Amino acid sequence: MKPTSRPLDTIDIEILALLYQDGRATNKDIAAKVNLAPSSCLERIRRLQTDGILQEHRIEVDLNALGGHIQAMISVRLSDHNRETVDQFAADLLPLPEVISLYHMGGENDFLIHVTVADSGHLRDFVFNAVTARKAVNHVETALVYDCKVSNTLPCFL
Repeated sequence: MKPTSRPLDTIDIEILALLYQDGRATNKDIAAKVNLAPSSCLERIRRLQTDGILQEHRIEVDLNALGGHIQAMISVRLSDHNRETVDQFAADLLPLPEVISLYHMGGENDFLIHVTVADSGHLRDFVFNAVTARKAVNHVETALVYDCKVSNTLPCFL
């Protein structure tokens, strides 16, 4: 991620907030809400992308429709904390289809892995085969996720 070399103004923040709330919003709708011409708004959006501030476009999917009936958070402690071990752990886990997100943490646990699986047997097998089978893993705890809500309000600290 390339850091921005320019300060964000209120219009940039308004554009980001609108896209954060609805990534499918059209340029025309955004331009009207921030009182810009559509061409000026598109130019700002492209600059936000070029500057690395607006990074990716994603969709939200109903994981149940894909067979992901259980979600869990798996806390992992590694026995070795050198960069190679940490980077390799992340590189190996992130591409797995069960993994939704992977957090490298400070504190007692080194990683928090958010996963979705079909059933409890799938969760057990994933933990055993993908996580605890690794030599670098020292401790694992698994917690079921009952519900997950994601805010569509842009965090802004300016």
